[in-house]
Amino acid sequence: MRDETFAECAEKQKDPAANRETVASRAGTVSPGSDIGERSTPRSLVRLWPYVRLVRLRLLFASLLATTASCLGLSMPLVLKWMADGPLTGGDPSGVWWGGLALLLLGVAEAAIFGVRRRLVARPLAEVEASMREALYHHLQRLPISFHDRWSSGQFLSRATSDLGVIHAFLALPLTFLVVNATTILVGCLVLLSQRWTLGLLLLAPAVPLMVASSLFEARYARASRQAQDHGGNLTTVIEESVMGIRVIKGFGRHESQAHAFWDLARRVRGAELHKARLLAGVSALFVALPEIAVGATLVVGAHQVADGTLSPGTLLAFLATALVLRPVVESTGSLLALSHEAATAADRYLDAMALPGLPEPEPTHTRRPTTEPGPAQLAFEKVEFRYPDAPPDAPAILRGVDLHIAPGETLALVGATGSGKTTLTSLVPRLYEPTGGRITIDGQDIADMPRAELRGRVAVAFEDPALFSATIAENVAMGAETVTEADAARALRVAQADSFVRLLPDGPGTMVGEQGLTLSGGQRQRLALARAVVGRPRLLVLDDPLSALDIHTEAAVEAALREVLGTTTALIVAHRPSTVLLADRVALLSQGRITAVGTHHELLKTNAEYARLMSAPRPLTTPTGHREQSGRTS
Repeated sequence: MRDETFAECAEKQKDPAANRETVASRAGTVSPGSDIGERSTPRSLVRLWPYVRLVRLRLLFASLLATTASCLGLSMPLVLKWMADGPLTGGDPSGVWWGGLALLLLGVAEAAIFGVRRRLVARPLAEVEASMREALYHHLQRLPISFHDRWSSGQFLSRATSDLGVIHAFLALPLTFLVVNATTILVGCLVLLSQRWTLGLLLLAPAVPLMVASSLFEARYARASRQAQDHGGNLTTVIEESVMGIRVIKGFGRHESQAHAFWDLARRVRGAELHKARLLAGVSALFVALPEIAVGATLVVGAHQVADGTLSPGTLLAFLATALVLRPVVESTGSLLALSHEAATAADRYLDAMALPGLPEPEPTHTRRPTTEPGPAQLAFEKVEFRYPDAPPDAPAILRGVDLHIAPGETLALVGATGSGKTTLTSLVPRLYEPTGGRITIDGQDIADMPRAELRGRVAVAFEDPALFSATIAENVAMGAETVTEADAARALRVAQADSFVRLLPDGPGTMVGEQGLTLSGGQRQRLALARAVVGRPRLLVLDDPLSALDIHTEAAVEAALREVLGTTTALIVAHRPSTVLLADRVALLSQGRITAVGTHHELLKTNAEYARLMSAPRPLTTPTGHREQSGRTS
């Protein structure tokens, strides 16, 4: 399919209907495991067993309590039968009082048992939900960066919040009460058949059509539930992007296009929820209407039998009272089945995410090999190749046979046109991505054989996008090392020329920077990211254009302070400005995925026309062939 032109994209922004496909794609409509054709509700719910196993005894005991309480309710019609055929018929007022007292005690006992059951399961189920949420968060940290490039954050958020809420609701009610309801209906049937089997069969006649309706309802409701939950994840993504990108939306006046995008997905969610509601309404109507018809038919037939003298009034009263006890049980079964189907879908979505292949578990901190070896490290790229997993099969690799050696203590600047693969190459060093060919070594050791915890203890990185967290400045800087003293933090802030503006903040290093650090300027965020990279005195420092957001005066001050750090470490710096290149001992030119020239800045200016053009250009250039990295990734 041909690429869209800029004009067509602009027209989509104006036309909400045409924009729907783009919005759905951006939100990540398709998610793994969305095909539920081969799945069933019981199989999906059984997949939750590893998480429920630790609280199985409490849940079993709670089910026994609830079943006992429900069966106590079934004994009330028998008391009514005794009262009608005994004290009432015989004119014994004292017997009526005793019967009333028995009903009262049964009601109190039933209510007390249900209360104990709820208290019994509340805490363990909250712990199950918390452990599942913690496990999902831990797993997300282990998923490779290439996966996060493809999946929208809204899908993860919906799994960690709404899906786990649905699972918690299922464990709290349907898991127990489907068993309770089944037991209650079975016991109720036995009670009815033992008293008058003909009336019992008449009252139980709706059972078969209700089972058929439940079977048909299961498959349709499961599909509708999955669709609604996937659309909900997409909507979460759009909301999150709108909040995070509010400055862009306001700056470009894109309120209407974003509002249309939101309403389009909101309508999809509403439509999916209404479809669920229609399905539930239909099955609920059957679960209410058929038992009511059976009760009415039983009342008519039973009244004729009482009139004929073949049935005692107490037996008919017991029949009707038992039917009244069973009616809410049968009616609630439809809602419980719907909740079970939703929980099965939520379990599939959650466990499909948990089943995604993650990276190996890091070594515990206390078993890591020492990362405080003296001196800078040696870094080497040997015939390194890389292509993104989602790149088209016929697309050229981003990196093709990269050979590059950086001596201990050397600073090497990596220069190249936009799309040449500079950021990709630097991302391979801390193993954010894995090379698809060749190898990378540190001090002669292949980093693929090195535990990630050890590797990232040796390597520090600062990316062009200075991501900060909703924490204090001190906490953001301290993320760069295992242990950070105040002296270390002060030194790092001084090197990054951030100490001057930090002192002016209300609480100094204890000031909260806000979500994504948006309370700070771009240059301030970039300086804090640089401080985070140098705070641990790393043996190998990888900087991806770390000074791009600084004005020329601040840049000069940072460069002067950074020379102190570069003198004690090995550094690989992605550079676009001549001033940044001058920090390096040597320069490597990356062109179309290959290292085409290596030398000093002045040597390459004289001998390499492409390098000279890049250093003299007022803005980044594309590669000679116009090549850009796949999947929207930049250099």
